[in-house]
Amino acid sequence: MPQTRYQHMHANQNRALPPGYQLQGYEIKKLLSAGGFSFVYIARDLENHTTVAIKEYLPNILALRQEGDQVRVPTNEAAAGFRFGLKCFFEEGRALATIEHKNIVRVLNFFRANDTVYMVMQYERGKSLQEYVLARDTTVPEAMLRSLFSQLLNGLREVHAQKLLHLDIKPANIYIRLDGSPVLLDFGSARMALNEAADKLPPSYTPGFAAPEQYGTRKQLGPWSDVYSIGASMYACLLQAAPQAADQRMKKDFLVPAVKLGKGKYSSNLLQIIDSCMALNHMHRPPSVFALQKSLLKAAPPPASRNWLHKIASLFTQDN
Repeated sequence: MPQTRYQHMHANQNRALPPGYQLQGYEIKKLLSAGGFSFVYIARDLENHTTVAIKEYLPNILALRQEGDQVRVPTNEAAAGFRFGLKCFFEEGRALATIEHKNIVRVLNFFRANDTVYMVMQYERGKSLQEYVLARDTTVPEAMLRSLFSQLLNGLREVHAQKLLHLDIKPANIYIRLDGSPVLLDFGSARMALNEAADKLPPSYTPGFAAPEQYGTRKQLGPWSDVYSIGASMYACLLQAAPQAADQRMKKDFLVPAVKLGKGKYSSNLLQIIDSCMALNHMHRPPSVFALQKSLLKAAPPPASRNWLHKIASLFTQDN
């Protein structure tokens, strides 16, 4: 199945920092990814001789860098949004740096340079859940799905406790390590302080995985918004493609319920959980990550059925 059906990305039109570029004790090795709001690089920590990932705040629609390394904001109107986003990005890095959880990407450092902000993260080696799903001929085993997302929700609970939202949870941002444990990456769409005025920033979301309240005024954003994205990510593992976008669902809901789509593949319990997470009305979703986690663990298959770890290990071995 083509990857373009699975992940909607807006490439960054700006110029990335070149390999070999020195950035406050780090050396850029190569560009890892380019989204509409940021660049992510693989870099070398010159002091500790370790590999790290560095995220550079550079939103396409607000800032420009066509040459050199300095970021330029072309208009006064764009400057207000850029500065607010810069503040959020910096505060987000500071908050994430206090979180030490095996299922959340570790922020090691953050600093200002080139008229923007950089976040240095621990580099995780692995495969994204998206890569894993697209490489399979059959649906992801239920035991694996429950285990991965239950662990991931442990980390997400810590994030929400810090008054942060992720707002871009999707299989591409869920990495699976060799031991089968997941780590949640890319908090580029996160917003600081649930009571903050998020309207100052341009919208950032991935169609198919973003909750309905991420469209429009976004005044109803909350932990339940990430719950929707968790449900959509589990649904995508079943469909092996991105589900119908929430804004389209609000106009005409063509989404086949998981209880129908996954009948005979997953237990009715799991399928009902997925459908509840993807309710268009946030009041009908699990009220918290903890409540969702309890539901996932309540009827989990026995450990004996978890032979998917061996399959993950072989998948890594083939490519590395």
